[in-house]
Amino acid sequence: MRGILLMLWISLACYNLANAQHYTSGGIDMEIRMISDSADHNAFPDLIRYKKYFYCAIREADTHEPRENNLYGKIRVIRSKKGDKWETVISFEIPKYDMRDGKFVILPDGRLMMYFGCSEYKNGRLISRLTHVSYSSDGVHFTPPRPVEIDPAIKTHFDWVWSITWYDTVGYANLYQIKGKGGKWNVYLMKTNDGLHYSPITSWDLGPRPNEARIRFAPDGRMIVIVRRESGGPGILGMSYPPFTEWEWYDMSIKLGGPNFLVLSNNKILIGSRLFKSKEVGEQMGKVNEDYRTGIFIASDMGEIRKVVELPSDGDTSYPGMIIYKDYLYVAYYSSHEGKAKIYFAKILFSDIESLFD
Repeated sequence: MRGILLMLWISLACYNLANAQHYTSGGIDMEIRMISDSADHNAFPDLIRYKKYFYCAIREADTHEPRENNLYGKIRVIRSKKGDKWETVISFEIPKYDMRDGKFVILPDGRLMMYFGCSEYKNGRLISRLTHVSYSSDGVHFTPPRPVEIDPAIKTHFDWVWSITWYDTVGYANLYQIKGKGGKWNVYLMKTNDGLHYSPITSWDLGPRPNEARIRFAPDGRMIVIVRRESGGPGILGMSYPPFTEWEWYDMSIKLGGPNFLVLSNNKILIGSRLFKSKEVGEQMGKVNEDYRTGIFIASDMGEIRKVVELPSDGDTSYPGMIIYKDYLYVAYYSSHEGKAKIYFAKILFSDIESLFD
C-alpha cells in the first residue's frame, strides 16, 4: 500500500510539473498553469495570499452571462501553497442568485472577507442586484453570505460593490448602479468600517456608462483609481488626497475590461486588464475587427501606458487577480484560447517586470 501511495504521489507531482508551460511576451518569460476547468464556463478570478496559501476565487457556470434554463453561477474558492497543486476550500451557491466576480480583502483585524455580486433574474430579465459578503478567520471556515447594506439615500435595486480596498481602519469601495434598461449608470466612492455597511463619500461623473473600478493607495497616501467605461471611452485614472472628495482625472489610451492594478514605487503602476486589439487604435472604442487578450500594462500614475505584456489568451478573457509575493508577480486570469473558458495562473519574475520601466 505504501508503494502504491508513493507512486500515486509521484504521478501527481509529474502531472503538476507537466502542467506548467513556458511563454514569452515582450521579452518577458513566464510560467503558466491551467488551474481550473471543472465547469462549462470558468471565469472572473481573484487572487490573494492569506495564511501561507494562495487563494483564488472562481465563478463557475454554464455561460458568460445567465440565460433562461442555464444554471446560475456559483463561487468556488481554491487554494495552493506554491501555486502548483490546488484544493477546493468552499463553494458559495445561493439558488436564487447568479453569483459572479468573487473577490478577497483582508480586514484590519486579520480576517479574510469575500464579496460577490448576486443578481436575481425573472424570465431571463435582471430584476435586482446586491453584493453579499462572507468572513473567515482561518481561510477554511466561512460565515454564511449576507447582503450588504447601502445608505438609503442612494440605495437602488441594482447596487454592486465591485471592489474594496482597506486603508488603516477604513474600507474604501467602488459602488456602481445601473438604473434599469437604458437607465443612468452611477458610480460612487463608498466607505465602510465592517465590510457590511456602506455610506457614500462622493460620486464620480465620468461620462457614459462607467462601472468597474479598482481602488489602491500610493505610499504618500493618495488614493488612485482606474475605472472602466462601458461605452464610448477609454479607461480613466483618477487620484485624490484625503478626504477624497476632490479628484483629478486622466484619460488613458486603452479601453479597460475587468481592470486591476498594483501601485509600485516611483509613480509606477502595473495594470491588468482585457486588451482590445482592433484594426485601428483609434477604433478601439468600437467592436469592429476587435481581438481580445489579457495584458499587463506598464504605466505611470497618470495613466500613460508604456509597455504591454500579453498573457497567453484569446476570446473570452480578462479579470486578472494580481499579487506580488517574494520575488514574483502572480496573476490569475481566465481565457478561452484553449476552447472553453478556463482559469490560468501566471508566475513572472518581478525583476523582469521592473526592467521594462528602464
